[in-house]
Amino acid sequence: MDNLTIEDCLSRIRPRRRITGIAATLLPFDAHGRIAEEAFVAHLRHTHVQGLYNAVNMDTGYVQLLDDAQKQRVLELTRDALGPGVPFFAGACMEGREGDIVSLYRREIERIERYGGTPVLFQTARMHALPPVEKAHLYQQLCAGSTRVLAFELGRMFAPGGEIWDEETFLRLLEIPQIVGAKHSSLDRNTELRRLALRDRYRPEFAIYTGNDLAIDMVIYGSDYLLGLATFCPEKFAERDALWHSGDPGFFLLNDALQHLGNVAFRAPVPAYRHSAAIFLHRLGRIPTPATHPHSPARPSWEAELLTDCMARLGLTGN
Repeated sequence: MDNLTIEDCLSRIRPRRRITGIAATLLPFDAHGRIAEEAFVAHLRHTHVQGLYNAVNMDTGYVQLLDDAQKQRVLELTRDALGPGVPFFAGACMEGREGDIVSLYRREIERIERYGGTPVLFQTARMHALPPVEKAHLYQQLCAGSTRVLAFELGRMFAPGGEIWDEETFLRLLEIPQIVGAKHSSLDRNTELRRLALRDRYRPEFAIYTGNDLAIDMVIYGSDYLLGLATFCPEKFAERDALWHSGDPGFFLLNDALQHLGNVAFRAPVPAYRHSAAIFLHRLGRIPTPATHPHSPARPSWEAELLTDCMARLGLTGN
């Protein structure tokens, strides 16, 4: 579609809209490299109580690094922590797996659905070479038998299997009724604004969940969110969202403080944001250690000093 103008962008602002927030939930580890299950359950419940949905087995939950038994255990813990009937989302990730791609995805999708979750379809490098028509047909096959799934386009700064779709592919995915929304993680504001314009033109009920932790104000233009940043302090995201809905200009002050945290935590190398999240939550006393998955990149020893300043701006007190 044609490039957007400044006027187009400003006209998109949606005052007082009710924002749907999903936190990509950090998976905490203990000092022995095991999943800190009690802390994970407590964090899931805290996020839910604050009014945000949880998304597990996402990039923030190290899904590309977990084995099959660990991913299943995460689903079990999530279902048991939240209780029957409480909606949550879970990543279906097939990167690096051999075999029929449709069968692999369907097994993972059906497992997520058995636990009561809505699948979020991660991309795989095996999709990259497909032209738009074939890619859309593959998504149709993946969704067969499901009623609600989210698609996920992920920039390669997060994971090499990710891909930002061309606009023809995006429009073809809008035609698949089972895909009720998409998480957009290009970290490019203008690309996301074009997604929103196409959504509004062709399928207004379709949800765009921003994954842009460097532009979390995309919610004022019509995006909802599925953010790793939201797992740092779900209560502050819920407070910010309520301020926007009520028309309180305090939204901008709190959004600025949260964006400062996002700029610190999601600096290069981007995947190390998970270590930033673990340090942040450990300093808040919500998880037992700042440990991450052993194969996840780490932040420097002085990271806690940066995050302490972020906490202060948010009015949070660390240990």
